[in-house]
Amino acid sequence: MTAPRCAASNAVSDHEIYNLGDLLLQSGETLHSARLAYRTWGVLDAKRSNCIVFPTYYGGDHDSNARMIGASSALDPARWFIVVPNLFGNGVSSSPSNTLGVGGGAGFPRISIYDNVMAQHRLITRRLGVRRVALATGWSMGAMQAWHWAVLFPDLVERLLPSCGTARCSPHNVVFLEGVKAALMADRTFQCGRYTEPPIAGLRAFGRVYAGWAYSQAFFRHGLHRDLGFGDTEQLLQYWEDDHAARDANDLLAMLWTWQHADASANPAFKGDFVRALGAVTAKTIVMPCDQDLYFTLADNLTEAALVPGAELRPFASAYGHCAGEPGRFPTEMNFLDRALRELLTR
Repeated sequence: MTAPRCAASNAVSDHEIYNLGDLLLQSGETLHSARLAYRTWGVLDAKRSNCIVFPTYYGGDHDSNARMIGASSALDPARWFIVVPNLFGNGVSSSPSNTLGVGGGAGFPRISIYDNVMAQHRLITRRLGVRRVALATGWSMGAMQAWHWAVLFPDLVERLLPSCGTARCSPHNVVFLEGVKAALMADRTFQCGRYTEPPIAGLRAFGRVYAGWAYSQAFFRHGLHRDLGFGDTEQLLQYWEDDHAARDANDLLAMLWTWQHADASANPAFKGDFVRALGAVTAKTIVMPCDQDLYFTLADNLTEAALVPGAELRPFASAYGHCAGEPGRFPTEMNFLDRALRELLTR
């Protein structure tokens, strides 16, 4: 199926669940009976050191990331043990939509990227027995999680490649997200998250507003929507509306809160010292923004890469903007990313 958006369908294939019990979160709240959904490809080697951690992105799931995994890819299961943990709030791991009782729906707790990665660390080291992470990688919110892996566990993570993401959410990125959030919450049916039927008008407005940010100005200027099978931009916007109308509003907002509060230095180890946090990364690093990303900007990535010892900045040059790095989406951009992954994995 042609997918003109930066999100996956809600369909998921086989996955496993790691039951974490009650998680005390950075917010001071508790995620009761936490469930971390994940899928693995390949086999952990005898040294337990061939693991690649590949977290999911906003609106995506393990099937979304699977589009970059295979024998013809740098992420080849014949060589690597690839673990894709699902973000809390994505509808597969613990989320507002699949949590019963007062802790579900509008009562779902606020979960940070730090909370996600600490739970993933338990999965990787305790359940799966990994001793070294050969690579932490991901796109968009997956990149944010990969950054946190390298910052929090420098003795564990050997390589880092975040694409179209940052180590913390910038002020402008926060404002962009406030816009799509306001469009959703303005629907009277939303009822502060205690809706009895889906707030379809708000979900459609969310998707329509988001579409203008996902691609670049050049994408629309040059009519690249036609390359995606749309006769005009209105058809593209309608597709985004339809896609978001099928999603759970509280799930979207739970992940959005996580995104807005992302900061790899906001934890007990670094206490908000962002320079010290990124300076603690020892992983061999290639940072891959898109030069026309409207919200995870090249300028932000340039600043962050300069703080990581020995890091290389290798941007996509693409009018697809933020969507340039979406797993399995655009052949030219995916070939560029695959070459970088192959090169990094030989270092």
